Amino acid sequence: MLRIAELKLPLDHPEPALRQAVLSRLGIAEDELIDFTVFKRSYDARKRSAIVLIYALDVQVKNEAQVLKRLQHDRQIGPAPDTGYKFVTAARPAPGEPRPVVVGMGPCGLFVALILAQMGFNPIVLERGKVVRERTVDTFGFWRKRKLNTESNVQFGEGGAGTFSDGKLYSQVKDPKHYGRKVLSEFVKSGAPEEILYVSKPHIGTFRLVKMVEQMRAEILSLGGEIRFETRLEDVLVEGEGNSRQVVGVRLASGEEIPTRHLVMAIGHSARDTFQMLYDRGVYIEAKPFSIGFRVEHPQSLIDACRFGPNAGNEILGAADYKIVHHASNGRSVYSFCMCPGGTVVAASSEEGRVVTNGMSQYSRNERNANSAIVVGITPQDYPGHPLAGIAFQRELESRAFVLGGSNYDAPGQLMGDFVKGRASTEFGAVIPSFKPAVHLTDLAPSLPDYAIVAMREAFVAFDKQIKGYYKEDAVLTGVETRTSSPIRIKRHDDNLQSLNTRGLYPAGEGAGYAGGIMSAAIDGIRVAEAVALSMAG
Repeated sequence: MLRIAELKLPLDHPEPALRQAVLSRLGIAEDELIDFTVFKRSYDARKRSAIVLIYALDVQVKNEAQVLKRLQHDRQIGPAPDTGYKFVTAARPAPGEPRPVVVGMGPCGLFVALILAQMGFNPIVLERGKVVRERTVDTFGFWRKRKLNTESNVQFGEGGAGTFSDGKLYSQVKDPKHYGRKVLSEFVKSGAPEEILYVSKPHIGTFRLVKMVEQMRAEILSLGGEIRFETRLEDVLVEGEGNSRQVVGVRLASGEEIPTRHLVMAIGHSARDTFQMLYDRGVYIEAKPFSIGFRVEHPQSLIDACRFGPNAGNEILGAADYKIVHHASNGRSVYSFCMCPGGTVVAASSEEGRVVTNGMSQYSRNERNANSAIVVGITPQDYPGHPLAGIAFQRELESRAFVLGGSNYDAPGQLMGDFVKGRASTEFGAVIPSFKPAVHLTDLAPSLPDYAIVAMREAFVAFDKQIKGYYKEDAVLTGVETRTSSPIRIKRHDDNLQSLNTRGLYPAGEGAGYAGGIMSAAIDGIRVAEAVALSMAG
């Protein structure tokens, strides 16, 4: 099998053109081509009137060695890499070895449990929230009736925060071992469309994610795993001091203790009480940078026209996304984050008396608005002191938003033009916000620090140079976005992935500061599962 890394064709090319392009690119006759498959398909939309599709293809040919030798100087052609997943050990735990425990069943914890189960290590999974369908009922109930369940919401429950998102399945993390392919393959096996294996920016959407998570849960159980929902971790049991600290078990809120010497903490970026518990138990934690800002909604048709021009609406291109950044004069960087084409802005609160926003879309991406977080980067220097000071900082901003929204879980909002000009909004324009329960128009300036407001006002005007029409007077800003990533990092060793000062504790995924999004969290879950398996196999 050989790989053609970059083969370009017009957006509207007929299907036979791809085969002809392969023959031409390799310089072979029709009867020499056995078969080919699309490994990846992306597009170049820099020239909106002449958008080009870019293919990476895996090709089977007769006399492959001769073809490769003839084209050895062509950097875009070579042997296809082996992307199949291989388990790191065939060994099993020693007799009497306590089972590994995985805390959290978001994308990271899900893949830790799945890989361990597939290798025969029978993990126990603890999830403080509910099964995904019950969790969905609670979440939609909050959006419709303002009734928040602090243990079952956008942040907590089977599937994690990624369930109520755009379901983006791409990442910029380095992946030399092709773990991402394993993630996508497992998703397809669980019901995702096969196109996620080859489109450049695959996504699934919330409703499909629900069914997939259920299928993956079923496989973990069938392979000997155990999953306990509505089960909150109360304490981590540690023996020894200094460099001899070793995890020996966990205590649940019910009082039950479970022995383990391999504890994976895949708790997500909103498990603030668990962060505090780990810090109190002496686990090494440090503050890390994250970002704060608002959700911004434009008509999706505007973004489509700006990005694709006359090709807007093309089925292959789908709903357009964007990625923008501005370096403000006050030294702050302002950028788009978690852009959701054809989606909705959702209430993502997990604590009473606080308002948080996030973005979500379905597989179809056919809602009227595009939304994205527009956020300002901040560092621990902006919230100095305690390693958990970032949590207090987030809470303060979320409490401000709650009050500005009317103290009833409505979100505070403002029109973009009014925000830039420093005046409160009183009436919506053509853009109707999608956030539920509702958006309360006000002045968003008090919701964030002055340096963030100044930088964002400058950025919205500057963004119009990158996407013509982006600075739209009646585009809607909804506050606040504070959970862009974890405000802490639970440091771990690079080799065995265990906590710097607590053996047997494996910080994992987004909450521990090692991922950002579904794909990177799942990949980190595979890495951690392998580390646990190698340790247990001895």
